[in-house]
Order: sequence, then C-alpha cells, then structure tokens
Amino acid sequence: MPQTETPGTEVALRPRLRWWTELPLILLVYGCYSAGRLLARGDVTSAVDHGLAILRIEKALHLNAEHPLNRLFTREPWLGVPADFWYASLHYLVTPAILVWLFHARARHYRAARTWLMTSTFLGLIGFTLLPTCPPRLLSAGHGFVDTMAQYSSYGWWGGAASAPRGMGGMTNQYAAMPSLHVGWALWCGVMLWRYGGTRLTKVLGVGYPLVTALVVMGTANHYLLDAVAGVAAMGVGLLLAPRVMRAVDLLRTRPARRAAPAADGTGSPIVSAGCQTSAGERIPRQRESRLDPAAGPDASPADVGEEAPTPAR
Repeated sequence: MPQTETPGTEVALRPRLRWWTELPLILLVYGCYSAGRLLARGDVTSAVDHGLAILRIEKALHLNAEHPLNRLFTREPWLGVPADFWYASLHYLVTPAILVWLFHARARHYRAARTWLMTSTFLGLIGFTLLPTCPPRLLSAGHGFVDTMAQYSSYGWWGGAASAPRGMGGMTNQYAAMPSLHVGWALWCGVMLWRYGGTRLTKVLGVGYPLVTALVVMGTANHYLLDAVAGVAAMGVGLLLAPRVMRAVDLLRTRPARRAAPAADGTGSPIVSAGCQTSAGERIPRQRESRLDPAAGPDASPADVGEEAPTPAR
C-alpha cells in the first residue's frame, strides 16, 4: 500500500550531474590547488629544515630508497628521461582522463570518486601550508641528490624548476613536497581502474601506475619516501571524510527546499486532497462535508461532522 509522507519530510531527488556544472567545479578545485601551492611558499630556511628532518627520520628508520633510485636515474638516461616525462605530464593527464571516463562510463560511482579526490586534494593543501618542505633535488650537493629534470631539461619543456615550463619557475611553489599528491592522485587513479575497469589490463594498470609513480617521484629527487607515504595517508583520510562531505552537501541542498515548501492548507493540517482529510486512528481518508449539519447546532465541532450515527437494529 503506498505511504504518504508528512509535508516537509520528503527526500529531495538528487539532481543529475551535468558536464557543464562538473567542469567548472573541477577547474575551481584545480585553481585552488595551484593557488594554494603558490601562497603556501613558506620561508626557505624552514623548508630546508623540514627536508633535513625527514632525512634524519628515514635514517633512523633505516629507510633509504631515494639515493639508489636517484643514482640509477642519473646514470641511465633511458630511465631518467622517461621518468622526467612521467613526472611532468601524467599527473595532469591521467587524473582528468579517469574523471571523464567515470563520468561517462561509471556515472553511478562518479560523485563519490570525485568527492574523495577533491577532499584529499584539500588535505594536501593543508600539508603544503603547515609543512613547507624542500625536496631532495634542492638540498645542497653534499646530500648526494641530483636534479634529473635539470640534468635532462634539454629533452623536455621543463627547466630547472621541477616540472614548470622554462621561464615559469616563479609561478610554482617548489617547496610543496609534503605530502606527495603525485603519489596520492596516482593511487586514486589506480583504485578507480582496479574497481571499475572490469578487465585484467585495467587491474594491472591500477596496480602499476601508482607504484611506478612512487618510484619516479623518488628517482627524480622530487620527493622523499615519507612524502609518498604521506600522500597515501592523505588519500586514506580523504576516503573516510568523503561520505560526510557528500552528506553535508546534500543537507545544504535540501534545506532551502524544505524551508520553501508551504503547508498544503496553510495551517499544517495533513490534507491529502481537497476535502479529504485523515484524522488520528483512521486508516482510509473520509470525505468531509464542507458545511456543518444544521441539526448538530452551532456548537458542533468539525470532528462530529460526518460521523454516522449507528443504525438501530430492526
């Protein structure tokens, strides 16, 4: 039997997502990401101190993945050059491509995936702001790191300022290393490919893409191992917060509609249709008379109107 809902408690239907509303939203988040990297520069001394502190922590934990990878990429151009192209481009190509693919082919999962990515990105911006960190490639030469992107800059469009095009190094924050969103976004892409790709190839790519990205960011001396770990942690926290963010957005959307919804009869009475009312204890609405019964007298209450007297037994 169909159920009627009390006015004001209806659940608003979720609007269908449209590309012309999603695209500005994605561009806005990316703009915030880029602006946040620029604004949260921090001073160089603090950034260097934070980078050296990370190295000391890794040494205490007997972790040293950056040096051997960086020496390998520096010594072997056939590894170093593709790694530089990987770092400079795929971060900005694969992630939007996965978003577009989800929007068209896996629309049911798109909103949750997009919210997870955006929430984690904002968490990364908080990290850039609170902990500006000098990447290994910008430490003094005595620490044993080589900037492979500067070494192989003649092969690509970048200069000595990481992946920034030549002459545009001042438009990027080179101390936004903690956490590594290169690794974080790659992990997000890998999860999407693994869960929704549906083929063995997409599962292989889902595992390989974030792993290779983690090796690339360390081998090119753009991130420490703990930067990569922090990028994974940021994505984990973002995954936990994403459902709460979606519920908050839904609540903000439905609140104006609930306020604007007027009572059906202006007094809040539960009118189902014109002249058809339901009172407590009734299962089926009864048709009410619009006028009082003259015989009932002027003091008859509306509750008495329409009540049938029992028919005497014959």
